[in-house]
Amino acid sequence: MKRVLLVFLLLFFISKISPAQDCILKDTLLRVDFGTAAIPQGFNLNKLSEYRKITGNCPDDGMYAFVTSTANCYSDHWHTLSEDHTPGDFMGNMLIVNASYRQSLFFYANLAGLKPGKRYELSTWLLNLCKQNNDCTATLPDITIVLETIDGKQIAKFNTGSIDQTSSGVWRRFFSTFSTPADMGIASLKFYTNAPGGCGNDFAMDDITFRECYLPEPVVVTPPPKKTTPSPVVVRPAVKKIPEEKSLTKKTSVPVKVVPKDIPAQPAQIKAAAIRAEIPAAIRTRENPVIKTIESVPGTLLIELYDNGTIDGDTVSIYLNNVLVVSRAGLSEKPISVKVNINKDLPHQELIMVAENLGSIPPNTSLMVVTSKGRREEVFISSTRQKNAKLVIELKE
Repeated sequence: MKRVLLVFLLLFFISKISPAQDCILKDTLLRVDFGTAAIPQGFNLNKLSEYRKITGNCPDDGMYAFVTSTANCYSDHWHTLSEDHTPGDFMGNMLIVNASYRQSLFFYANLAGLKPGKRYELSTWLLNLCKQNNDCTATLPDITIVLETIDGKQIAKFNTGSIDQTSSGVWRRFFSTFSTPADMGIASLKFYTNAPGGCGNDFAMDDITFRECYLPEPVVVTPPPKKTTPSPVVVRPAVKKIPEEKSLTKKTSVPVKVVPKDIPAQPAQIKAAAIRAEIPAAIRTRENPVIKTIESVPGTLLIELYDNGTIDGDTVSIYLNNVLVVSRAGLSEKPISVKVNINKDLPHQELIMVAENLGSIPPNTSLMVVTSKGRREEVFISSTRQKNAKLVIELKE
């Protein structure tokens, strides 16, 4: 089996990203989706001291598995996942981890393919497997990602923070950009759990993607030619021109050689960036009317989405500034939650709700509740296969 060489680093939840110079993301260069039941991607994790691989769908504490689904795990305390996150695959695998009792390494891989002095975006999808309202207070997954050189020199380090429980099992996208040092070569990527196992700290991971960031081409504006008024014609008497003596020195054209200066290497550092992603087909091919424009003071807004009325199997995806942050989540009486920052660096945010199906009672309807600093607003949403629903958030001056 051909080993997959991973190229990825530095995850970050979208609401925490602060803007920097724009970055245009081209087509996906690498996707790690753990393969399928028929053709799995192989990983040698024999050096893990606190984890053991199993073949079942419900790993116990300190165990992990590559599975296509989960069902009836731990008296139904886990979400039932009928499929992995990867859209369109058949019997696709995902990584299921039941955390060890000690904080420890649970996944690692050697990296190849990162070019020196370049900027990349990494994203992955994570899901807290534990349902809300269990018999115990479940520990939330909290993951640290470290990228090192082969000799142990740290390139970057990142912590995801706590991954909240949900009522219906919601995949969340974590992502950010990073820059590689000038001497970038083979590296080692390591994932650690920061909380103990026991009750909770169980999660799924899938669809790690890698894209290179390109700076936008500068826009050159050519000013229109100035209108000039022709000068008046002045008639002068003819003057006889005396021919010049020929120069004894032949003029030659000497080419100028331009020697570029070396650009100093960029130090290895974590850089957050405002991402300008390509417009997804679900947004590009549908109408996107603005259902509500909200002015907000600086801070964090909590967006909660509920099923409006009878729970009939409606599912939605949510995009923030054209980036997918919630994928194919089922609407119910428990909210789907997204946090959005608004400040002077992020004065304009757009949240688009996309109907993935129409449920048993069309159209796809939901109630959106927006809460910020004690202020609460409710918005009723109706979306179809032809029309999405857009919420615009503007910074209040």
